[in-house]
Amino acid sequence: MDRLSLLLHRFSLSAGVFYTGQLCGIHNFERDTQRGHVHLIKRGPVKLTGGRRAGLMITEPTLLFMPRPDAHRLIADDRDGADVVCASIQFGGGGHNPITDSLPPLVLVPLAELPGANALLELLNEEAFVEQCGRQAALDRLCELLMIKLLRYCMDHGLTSGGTLAGLADPRLAKTLVALHEAPGRAWELPEMALLAGMSRSRFAVHFRETTGETPSDYLASWRIKLAQGMLRAGRPLKHVAIEVGYGSASALTRAFIRKIGQPPTHWLRMAEKDSLSAT
Repeated sequence: MDRLSLLLHRFSLSAGVFYTGQLCGIHNFERDTQRGHVHLIKRGPVKLTGGRRAGLMITEPTLLFMPRPDAHRLIADDRDGADVVCASIQFGGGGHNPITDSLPPLVLVPLAELPGANALLELLNEEAFVEQCGRQAALDRLCELLMIKLLRYCMDHGLTSGGTLAGLADPRLAKTLVALHEAPGRAWELPEMALLAGMSRSRFAVHFRETTGETPSDYLASWRIKLAQGMLRAGRPLKHVAIEVGYGSASALTRAFIRKIGQPPTHWLRMAEKDSLSAT
């Protein structure tokens, strides 16, 4: 499995298109701690206010992704309006996961620079404005494909801000990260990781931290905890999760959980379920 497919297998992507058509005047969006927001501006101009790029004017067809959206608004001309598609984006793991944690608060890519975007736009238009059975499912799947193309673009053009995607974008580190992702329960040692990257131990350790923002051992621990969180959300027993992600017992996983998260797994799970319910 390739580097991005494996990541999406562990942290599945789901999109929910909630608006397609002409936008006139002001449209407000609330802060969302569990999902990202994507705004596909097919025809502008549109002004983005709020968030960290207040007052941004979008005049050409553009894909705008906010992995951790603050309250923001899109403003279009009252008379001419703008053509937009808006969707919520979620990766397995909730609001914090290795994918969105690797991206800046706002990713903005002109559609002309995104390979294959025009063909997707034609399909989106076809589904958006014709009432056919399966319309919503088709729109959601097309938006997910658009997001995969966006993630490829971010990795290929250095739009990541450290973390997993930055590591996977590095040809040498990617070999090590794919191996860690495929076998998180293995007893990995630094020399073996460095060998996979074709680097000396010292150079590998420095390059890994400069690229991802973490040491190799800290990254592996973080990855294991993220996987454990997903399994616990899915109802897997703690002792089984502990073994699968590389800890010999439930108590060992609990200690690692407290070091990384600041609370034991059972308490974290109760809070995560509460947050998920309040966000729906």
